[in-house]
Amino acid sequence: MGELSRMWREMPSRYRMQGDRCGNCDQVYFPPREICPVCHRDSIGKMKDVDIDGAGEILSFTVVHEAPPAFLRQKPYIIALVKLKEGPVITGQIVDTVPEEIDIGTKVRSVFRKISEDGKSGVIHYGYKFVPE
Repeated sequence: MGELSRMWREMPSRYRMQGDRCGNCDQVYFPPREICPVCHRDSIGKMKDVDIDGAGEILSFTVVHEAPPAFLRQKPYIIALVKLKEGPVITGQIVDTVPEEIDIGTKVRSVFRKISEDGKSGVIHYGYKFVPE
């Protein structure tokens, strides 16, 4: 188990937002892809790692009032579609604010936070969330 958890922690993209840029059409994707869905086979071997800055703006959002068991302590919480500066649109939780302070167009930036914890083993999963700028 120790070797597996160490390997997971040492993955280059684990602690930062990393995507891919197609060397053929320059489109950025997050999460990373092996093949560009626009260029298809023309992109093979041309996908390059790119660090995602994490800055973006809210395109749409909702407030979750009835949460699954793992998120009961967080409710109500905000889930949003965020358009990143580099182009991809992703889903993320908006934290460190209240729903009344959020609107479409609100500028946000990614932060590294605890996502969940697995039962008795206590394994903690981390990932990105967003805070208003």
